[in-house]
Amino acid sequence: MPFWVVSAVYAVMLAVFLAVDLVWLGVAARGFYQRHLGRFFAAKVNWPAAFVFYFLFVAGMLIFAVEPAVAVQSPLRAAVLGALYGLFTYATYDLTNLATLKDWPMPVVVVDIMWGVVLSGLVSVAGYTAATWIR
Repeated sequence: MPFWVVSAVYAVMLAVFLAVDLVWLGVAARGFYQRHLGRFFAAKVNWPAAFVFYFLFVAGMLIFAVEPAVAVQSPLRAAVLGALYGLFTYATYDLTNLATLKDWPMPVVVVDIMWGVVLSGLVSVAGYTAATWIR
C-alpha cells in the first residue's frame, strides 16, 4: 500500500480503537475493572504512556493483520489475524501479571484476554475495510 493509504488506514484504525476501547474501559467494564483492580490504579492516568501504547498497538495490527489481509483481499484473514494479535498481546500482559504480581485476579485475565481478541479483530476488520475503500 502507498504511504498515504497506510497513513489513512492507520488514522481510521486508531480512531476506532480509541473510541471502542475508551467506551469499554470507561463505561461498559468500568465497574468490573474497578472492583478487581481498583487497588492497582494510579490517582491519575499517565496519558503519554497510554498514547504510546495505543500508537504502537495499532501499528502492530496494521502490520501483522491488515496488510497481510489486504494482500490477499480477505476480510476474514484480517479478523483472524487481528484476533490472534489481540490474543497473543493481551495474554502476554495478563499472564505476565498473573505470574509476577501478588493477587492478580483470574477474572481479569480471562475477561481482558477475551476483550483483546474481540477489540483487535474488530479494529483489524475496520482497517481492512478502510484500506479497500480508500484504494
